[in-house]
Amino acid sequence: MNAVVIVGTGIAGITAAETLRAEGFSGTVTVLGAEDAPPYRRPTVSKDVLLGTSTAAKVQLRAADYWSERDIDVRTAVVAAEVDARGRAVRLGTGERLPFDALLLATGARARTLDHDAGVAVLSLRSLADVTPLRTAIDRGTGVLVVGAGLIGSEVAAAARELGAEVTMLESAAAPLHRVLPPTVGELYARMHRERGVALHTSVRLAGLTSDGDGAVLARADDGRTWTAGAALLAVGSVPDTRLAEVAGLTVDDGIVVDEQFRTSAPGIFAAGDAANRRCLFRGERGRTEHWNSAQAQGAAAARSMLASLSGSVAPVWSEVPMCWSSQYGRTLQIAGWPRADDAVEVHGDVDAFDFIALTRRGGRLVGAVAIGRPKELREARSRIAQDWEFDASQA
Repeated sequence: MNAVVIVGTGIAGITAAETLRAEGFSGTVTVLGAEDAPPYRRPTVSKDVLLGTSTAAKVQLRAADYWSERDIDVRTAVVAAEVDARGRAVRLGTGERLPFDALLLATGARARTLDHDAGVAVLSLRSLADVTPLRTAIDRGTGVLVVGAGLIGSEVAAAARELGAEVTMLESAAAPLHRVLPPTVGELYARMHRERGVALHTSVRLAGLTSDGDGAVLARADDGRTWTAGAALLAVGSVPDTRLAEVAGLTVDDGIVVDEQFRTSAPGIFAAGDAANRRCLFRGERGRTEHWNSAQAQGAAAARSMLASLSGSVAPVWSEVPMCWSSQYGRTLQIAGWPRADDAVEVHGDVDAFDFIALTRRGGRLVGAVAIGRPKELREARSRIAQDWEFDASQA
Protein backbone atom coordinates (compact mmCIF):
# COMPACT_ATOMS: atom_id res chain seq x y z
CA MET A 1 0.00 0.00 0.00
CA ASN A 2 1.44 3.40 -1.00
CA ALA A 3 1.94 6.04 1.67
CA VAL A 4 1.71 9.79 1.17
CA VAL A 5 2.98 12.22 3.81
CA ILE A 6 2.08 15.91 3.65
CA VAL A 7 3.92 18.45 5.79
CA GLY A 8 1.69 21.45 6.40
CA THR A 9 -1.95 21.78 7.47
CA GLY A 10 -2.52 25.00 5.54
CA ILE A 11 -4.85 25.12 2.56
CA ALA A 12 -2.27 23.70 0.12
CA GLY A 13 -1.58 20.61 2.22
CA ILE A 14 -5.19 20.03 3.19
CA THR A 15 -6.47 20.43 -0.37
CA ALA A 16 -3.84 17.96 -1.53
CA ALA A 17 -5.05 15.40 1.02
CA GLU A 18 -8.70 15.90 0.00
CA THR A 19 -7.81 15.64 -3.68
CA LEU A 20 -5.95 12.37 -3.17
CA ARG A 21 -9.07 10.80 -1.69
CA ALA A 22 -11.39 12.41 -4.23
CA GLU A 23 -9.24 11.00 -7.04
CA GLY A 24 -9.47 7.49 -5.58
CA PHE A 25 -6.14 7.10 -3.78
CA SER A 26 -6.48 4.18 -1.37
CA GLY A 27 -3.13 4.33 0.40
CA THR A 28 -2.37 6.07 3.69
CA VAL A 29 -2.51 9.87 3.86
CA THR A 30 -0.83 11.59 6.82
CA VAL A 31 -0.87 15.37 7.22
CA LEU A 32 1.49 16.96 9.74
CA GLY A 33 1.04 20.42 11.21
CA ALA A 34 3.20 22.20 13.76
CA GLU A 35 0.34 24.47 14.86
CA ASP A 36 -1.77 23.35 17.78
CA ALA A 37 -4.98 23.97 15.84
CA PRO A 38 -7.03 22.02 13.32
CA PRO A 39 -6.88 23.27 9.72
CA TYR A 40 -8.51 26.70 9.42
CA ARG A 41 -9.13 29.59 7.02
CA ARG A 42 -5.97 31.61 7.45
CA PRO A 43 -7.14 34.81 5.65
CA THR A 44 -9.67 35.36 8.45
CA VAL A 45 -6.87 35.88 10.99
CA SER A 46 -6.29 39.55 10.07
CA LYS A 47 -9.97 40.21 9.51
CA ASP A 48 -12.87 38.43 11.25
CA VAL A 49 -10.91 36.69 14.02
CA LEU A 50 -8.94 39.79 14.97
CA LEU A 51 -12.14 41.86 14.97
CA GLY A 52 -13.89 39.24 17.11
CA THR A 53 -16.73 38.75 14.60
CA SER A 54 -15.67 35.12 14.23
CA THR A 55 -13.94 32.54 16.41
CA ALA A 56 -11.26 29.91 15.99
CA ALA A 57 -13.94 27.23 16.03
CA LYS A 58 -16.00 28.93 13.32
CA VAL A 59 -13.07 29.31 10.90
CA GLN A 60 -12.11 25.64 10.95
CA LEU A 61 -12.02 24.22 7.44
CA ARG A 62 -13.91 21.04 8.31
CA ALA A 63 -15.73 19.37 11.18
CA ALA A 64 -13.55 17.15 13.37
CA ASP A 65 -14.99 13.87 12.07
CA TYR A 66 -14.52 14.88 8.43
CA TRP A 67 -10.92 13.65 8.39
CA SER A 68 -11.57 10.29 10.03
CA GLU A 69 -14.49 9.64 7.67
CA ARG A 70 -12.06 9.98 4.76
CA ASP A 71 -9.26 8.10 6.48
CA ILE A 72 -6.98 11.15 6.47
CA ASP A 73 -4.66 11.20 9.47
CA VAL A 74 -4.35 14.90 10.39
CA ARG A 75 -1.85 15.41 13.19
CA THR A 76 -1.54 18.84 14.81
CA ALA A 77 1.16 20.13 17.17
CA VAL A 78 3.58 17.75 15.47
CA VAL A 79 6.99 18.91 14.27
CA ALA A 80 8.54 17.37 11.17
CA ALA A 81 12.18 17.48 12.21
CA GLU A 82 13.93 16.02 9.18
CA VAL A 83 13.34 14.60 5.71
CA ASP A 84 15.45 11.65 4.60
CA ALA A 85 15.21 12.04 0.82
CA ARG A 86 17.14 8.87 0.02
CA GLY A 87 15.47 6.74 2.66
CA ARG A 88 12.03 8.14 1.80
CA ALA A 89 11.04 8.95 5.38
CA VAL A 90 10.11 11.90 7.58
CA ARG A 91 11.47 11.96 11.13
CA LEU A 92 9.20 13.66 13.66
CA GLY A 93 10.29 15.62 16.70
CA THR A 94 9.12 12.70 18.82
CA GLY A 95 11.59 10.42 17.05
CA GLU A 96 8.89 8.59 15.09
CA ARG A 97 9.85 7.81 11.50
CA LEU A 98 7.16 8.00 8.82
CA PRO A 99 8.04 6.26 5.52
CA PHE A 100 6.58 7.68 2.32
CA ASP A 101 6.23 6.82 -1.32
CA ALA A 102 5.40 10.45 -2.08
CA LEU A 103 5.97 13.51 0.10
CA LEU A 104 4.45 16.97 -0.27
CA LEU A 105 6.14 19.92 1.42
CA ALA A 106 3.42 22.52 1.96
CA THR A 107 5.34 24.31 4.68
CA GLY A 108 4.12 27.81 3.85
CA ALA A 109 5.90 30.97 4.93
CA ARG A 110 6.72 32.77 8.13
CA ALA A 111 6.60 36.47 8.92
CA ARG A 112 9.67 38.44 7.92
CA THR A 113 11.37 40.00 10.92
CA LEU A 114 13.56 43.04 11.56
CA ASP A 115 16.37 43.28 14.08
CA HIS A 116 15.21 45.30 17.05
CA ASP A 117 15.61 45.59 20.80
CA ALA A 118 12.01 46.41 21.68
CA GLY A 119 11.31 42.99 23.22
CA VAL A 120 7.90 41.34 23.29
CA ALA A 121 6.10 44.56 22.37
CA VAL A 122 6.95 43.83 18.71
CA LEU A 123 4.45 41.37 17.25
CA SER A 124 3.68 39.54 14.01
CA LEU A 125 0.49 38.04 12.58
CA ARG A 126 0.55 34.79 10.60
CA SER A 127 -1.51 32.33 12.61
CA LEU A 128 -4.39 31.98 15.06
CA ALA A 129 -1.91 31.88 17.92
CA ASP A 130 -0.75 35.40 17.00
CA VAL A 131 -4.23 36.90 17.32
CA THR A 132 -4.50 36.92 21.13
CA PRO A 133 -1.34 38.97 21.87
CA LEU A 134 -2.19 41.42 19.09
CA ARG A 135 -5.79 41.82 20.23
CA THR A 136 -4.56 42.28 23.82
CA ALA A 137 -2.24 45.05 22.63
CA ILE A 138 -5.08 46.72 20.71
CA ASP A 139 -7.46 46.52 23.67
CA ARG A 140 -4.83 47.91 26.05
CA GLY A 141 -5.46 51.39 24.63
CA THR A 142 -1.83 52.45 24.36
CA GLY A 143 -1.78 52.62 20.58
CA VAL A 144 -0.51 50.32 17.86
CA LEU A 145 2.29 50.98 15.43
CA VAL A 146 1.95 49.04 12.15
CA VAL A 147 5.17 48.72 10.17
CA GLY A 148 4.27 47.96 6.57
CA ALA A 149 1.11 48.84 4.62
CA GLY A 150 0.80 45.71 2.52
CA LEU A 151 -2.23 43.43 2.69
CA ILE A 152 -1.75 42.26 6.29
CA GLY A 153 -0.58 45.62 7.62
CA SER A 154 -3.46 47.49 6.00
CA GLU A 155 -6.04 44.96 7.20
CA VAL A 156 -4.72 45.08 10.76
CA ALA A 157 -4.69 48.88 10.75
CA ALA A 158 -8.32 48.89 9.58
CA ALA A 159 -9.36 46.32 12.17
CA ALA A 160 -7.55 48.14 14.98
CA ARG A 161 -9.29 51.41 14.09
CA GLU A 162 -12.67 49.68 14.06
CA LEU A 163 -11.81 48.44 17.55
CA GLY A 164 -11.06 52.00 18.68
CA ALA A 165 -7.27 51.89 18.83
CA GLU A 166 -4.95 54.74 17.96
CA VAL A 167 -3.04 53.51 14.92
CA THR A 168 0.14 54.74 13.27
CA MET A 169 1.14 53.02 10.03
CA LEU A 170 4.58 53.39 8.46
CA GLU A 171 5.21 52.47 4.82
CA SER A 172 8.43 52.69 2.84
CA ALA A 173 6.62 53.20 -0.49
CA ALA A 174 4.59 56.20 -1.61
CA ALA A 175 1.21 54.54 -0.93
CA PRO A 176 -0.32 51.49 0.77
CA LEU A 177 -0.41 48.17 -1.10
CA HIS A 178 2.15 49.49 -3.58
CA ARG A 179 3.17 46.00 -4.72
CA VAL A 180 -0.31 45.17 -6.04
CA LEU A 181 -2.11 48.45 -6.76
CA PRO A 182 -1.76 51.14 -9.43
CA PRO A 183 -1.07 54.58 -7.89
CA THR A 184 -4.67 55.82 -8.37
CA VAL A 185 -6.03 52.99 -6.24
CA GLY A 186 -3.15 53.19 -3.77
CA GLU A 187 -4.00 56.86 -3.20
CA LEU A 188 -7.63 55.86 -2.58
CA TYR A 189 -6.50 53.52 0.20
CA ALA A 190 -4.24 56.17 1.67
CA ARG A 191 -7.21 58.55 1.88
CA MET A 192 -9.45 55.80 3.25
CA HIS A 193 -7.06 55.07 6.12
CA ARG A 194 -6.43 58.72 6.93
CA GLU A 195 -10.12 59.63 6.85
CA ARG A 196 -10.73 56.91 9.43
CA GLY A 197 -8.05 58.21 11.75
CA VAL A 198 -4.97 56.19 10.87
CA ALA A 199 -1.80 58.27 11.09
CA LEU A 200 -0.33 56.99 7.82
CA HIS A 201 3.22 57.99 6.96
CA THR A 202 4.56 56.96 3.56
CA SER A 203 8.06 57.02 2.05
CA VAL A 204 9.46 56.23 5.49
CA ARG A 205 12.93 54.71 5.71
CA LEU A 206 12.91 52.99 9.08
CA ALA A 207 16.17 53.19 11.00
CA GLY A 208 15.12 50.92 13.84
CA LEU A 209 12.75 49.90 16.62
CA THR A 210 13.72 50.24 20.26
CA SER A 211 12.07 50.38 23.66
CA ASP A 212 11.23 53.82 25.01
CA GLY A 213 12.20 52.65 28.50
CA ASP A 214 8.61 52.27 29.70
CA GLY A 215 7.74 49.12 27.73
CA ALA A 216 6.47 50.92 24.63
CA VAL A 217 7.98 50.80 21.16
CA LEU A 218 9.90 53.71 19.68
CA ALA A 219 10.27 53.76 15.88
CA ARG A 220 12.89 56.01 14.36
CA ALA A 221 13.19 57.01 10.69
CA ASP A 222 16.41 57.84 8.87
CA ASP A 223 15.37 61.50 8.75
CA GLY A 224 15.07 61.68 12.54
CA ARG A 225 11.29 61.44 12.90
CA THR A 226 10.04 59.22 15.72
CA TRP A 227 6.77 57.50 16.63
CA THR A 228 5.78 55.75 19.84
CA ALA A 229 3.07 53.18 20.61
CA GLY A 230 2.35 50.52 23.19
CA ALA A 231 3.01 47.75 20.67
CA ALA A 232 4.20 47.34 17.12
CA LEU A 233 3.13 44.92 14.42
CA LEU A 234 5.76 43.96 11.85
CA ALA A 235 3.99 43.45 8.52
CA VAL A 236 6.96 43.61 6.17
CA GLY A 237 6.36 40.49 4.11
CA SER A 238 7.09 36.83 4.54
CA VAL A 239 9.89 34.32 4.10
CA PRO A 240 9.27 30.84 2.65
CA ASP A 241 9.77 28.04 5.17
CA THR A 242 12.46 25.98 3.45
CA ARG A 243 14.16 24.45 6.49
CA LEU A 244 13.11 20.87 5.80
CA ALA A 245 13.95 21.21 2.11
CA GLU A 246 17.41 22.53 2.90
CA VAL A 247 18.13 19.74 5.38
CA ALA A 248 17.01 17.22 2.75
CA GLY A 249 19.41 18.71 0.20
CA LEU A 250 16.69 19.96 -2.16
CA THR A 251 17.27 22.90 -4.50
CA VAL A 252 16.15 26.10 -2.77
CA ASP A 253 16.04 29.62 -4.23
CA ASP A 254 13.51 31.99 -2.67
CA GLY A 255 11.42 28.93 -1.91
CA ILE A 256 11.56 25.25 -2.76
CA VAL A 257 12.30 25.05 -6.47
CA VAL A 258 9.79 22.88 -8.34
CA ASP A 259 9.00 22.13 -11.97
CA GLU A 260 5.65 22.42 -13.73
CA GLN A 261 4.53 19.18 -12.04
CA PHE A 262 5.44 20.49 -8.55
CA ARG A 263 8.35 18.03 -8.40
CA THR A 264 11.39 19.09 -6.39
CA SER A 265 14.98 18.13 -7.20
CA ALA A 266 14.53 14.83 -5.29
CA PRO A 267 12.45 11.94 -6.70
CA GLY A 268 9.15 11.41 -4.91
CA ILE A 269 9.21 14.80 -3.15
CA PHE A 270 6.87 17.60 -4.21
CA ALA A 271 6.18 21.13 -2.94
CA ALA A 272 3.22 23.51 -3.26
CA GLY A 273 1.80 26.67 -1.78
CA ASP A 274 3.64 29.68 -0.37
CA ALA A 275 6.89 27.75 -0.02
CA ALA A 276 7.08 26.61 -3.65
CA ASN A 277 9.01 28.54 -6.29
CA ARG A 278 7.53 27.62 -9.66
CA ARG A 279 7.76 28.94 -13.20
CA CYS A 280 4.62 30.76 -14.29
CA LEU A 281 3.70 29.16 -17.59
CA PHE A 282 1.95 32.33 -18.78
CA ARG A 283 4.87 34.68 -18.19
CA GLY A 284 7.87 32.35 -18.14
CA GLU A 285 9.13 33.87 -14.88
CA ARG A 286 9.86 32.04 -11.64
CA GLY A 287 8.40 33.06 -8.34
CA ARG A 288 6.09 32.31 -5.44
CA THR A 289 2.37 33.13 -5.31
CA GLU A 290 1.39 33.90 -1.73
CA HIS A 291 -2.39 33.82 -2.00
CA TRP A 292 -5.02 31.53 -0.50
CA ASN A 293 -6.65 30.74 -3.85
CA SER A 294 -3.33 29.87 -5.46
CA ALA A 295 -2.25 27.66 -2.57
CA GLN A 296 -5.56 25.80 -2.79
CA ALA A 297 -5.23 25.26 -6.54
CA GLN A 298 -1.59 24.24 -6.23
CA GLY A 299 -2.43 21.68 -3.53
CA ALA A 300 -4.92 20.00 -5.84
CA ALA A 301 -2.52 20.06 -8.80
CA ALA A 302 0.35 18.71 -6.70
CA ALA A 303 -1.86 15.84 -5.50
CA ARG A 304 -2.58 14.87 -9.10
CA SER A 305 1.13 15.01 -9.88
CA MET A 306 1.85 12.70 -6.94
CA LEU A 307 -0.80 10.27 -8.14
CA ALA A 308 0.68 10.33 -11.64
CA SER A 309 4.14 9.68 -10.20
CA LEU A 310 2.90 6.74 -8.15
CA SER A 311 1.07 5.21 -11.12
CA GLY A 312 3.75 5.94 -13.71
CA SER A 313 1.49 8.24 -15.75
CA VAL A 314 1.80 11.92 -16.68
CA ALA A 315 -0.07 14.61 -14.79
CA PRO A 316 -1.90 17.36 -16.71
CA VAL A 317 -0.15 20.70 -17.08
CA TRP A 318 -1.52 23.32 -14.69
CA SER A 319 -1.17 27.06 -14.47
CA GLU A 320 -3.32 29.95 -13.31
CA VAL A 321 -3.83 33.66 -13.26
CA PRO A 322 -3.65 34.36 -9.50
CA MET A 323 -6.41 36.14 -7.63
CA CYS A 324 -6.67 37.50 -4.09
CA TRP A 325 -8.82 39.85 -2.06
CA SER A 326 -8.65 42.20 0.89
CA SER A 327 -11.37 43.45 3.21
CA GLN A 328 -10.89 46.86 4.84
CA TYR A 329 -13.54 49.16 6.37
CA GLY A 330 -16.32 47.08 4.85
CA ARG A 331 -14.92 47.33 1.31
CA THR A 332 -13.76 44.26 -0.60
CA LEU A 333 -10.84 44.76 -2.95
CA GLN A 334 -10.21 42.06 -5.57
CA ILE A 335 -6.96 41.65 -7.46
CA ALA A 336 -6.24 39.35 -10.42
CA GLY A 337 -3.04 38.72 -12.32
CA TRP A 338 0.22 40.54 -11.70
CA PRO A 339 -0.48 44.30 -11.48
CA ARG A 340 2.36 46.65 -10.61
CA ALA A 341 2.52 50.32 -9.71
CA ASP A 342 4.40 51.17 -12.92
CA ASP A 343 1.87 49.52 -15.30
CA ALA A 344 -0.19 51.52 -17.77
CA VAL A 345 -3.67 51.81 -16.22
CA GLU A 346 -7.14 52.02 -17.73
CA VAL A 347 -9.91 52.74 -15.20
CA HIS A 348 -13.59 51.98 -15.79
CA GLY A 349 -16.01 53.42 -13.26
CA ASP A 350 -15.53 55.79 -10.35
CA VAL A 351 -12.59 55.11 -8.02
CA ASP A 352 -13.73 57.65 -5.41
CA ALA A 353 -17.19 56.00 -5.31
CA PHE A 354 -15.62 52.55 -4.72
CA ASP A 355 -17.18 51.28 -7.93
CA PHE A 356 -14.52 50.58 -10.55
CA ILE A 357 -12.19 48.16 -12.26
CA ALA A 358 -8.65 49.17 -13.15
CA LEU A 359 -6.96 47.19 -15.92
CA THR A 360 -3.17 47.27 -16.00
CA ARG A 361 -0.99 46.66 -19.04
CA ARG A 362 2.71 45.99 -19.45
CA GLY A 363 4.38 45.81 -22.81
CA GLY A 364 0.98 46.16 -24.43
CA ARG A 365 -0.41 43.06 -22.71
CA LEU A 366 -3.15 42.92 -20.12
CA VAL A 367 -1.38 41.73 -16.96
CA GLY A 368 -3.62 42.66 -14.05
CA ALA A 369 -6.99 43.87 -12.83
CA VAL A 370 -8.01 45.58 -9.59
CA ALA A 371 -11.66 46.10 -8.69
CA ILE A 372 -14.08 47.16 -5.98
CA GLY A 373 -17.78 46.42 -6.43
CA ARG A 374 -17.35 44.69 -9.80
CA PRO A 375 -16.78 40.97 -9.17
CA LYS A 376 -18.19 39.85 -12.53
CA GLU A 377 -15.93 42.20 -14.47
CA LEU A 378 -12.97 41.08 -12.38
CA ARG A 379 -13.64 37.44 -13.31
CA GLU A 380 -13.96 38.40 -16.96
CA ALA A 381 -10.70 40.32 -16.81
CA ARG A 382 -8.97 37.35 -15.24
CA SER A 383 -10.06 35.21 -18.19
CA ARG A 384 -8.83 37.85 -20.61
CA ILE A 385 -5.44 37.94 -18.92
CA ALA A 386 -5.16 34.19 -19.38
CA GLN A 387 -6.10 34.47 -23.05
CA ASP A 388 -3.57 37.25 -23.60
CA TRP A 389 -0.83 35.11 -22.02
CA GLU A 390 -1.57 31.81 -23.74
CA PHE A 391 1.12 29.18 -23.31
CA ASP A 392 1.99 26.06 -25.23
CA ALA A 393 1.42 23.12 -22.86
CA SER A 394 3.76 20.99 -24.94
CA GLN A 395 6.61 23.27 -23.95
CA ALA A 396 5.94 22.93 -20.20
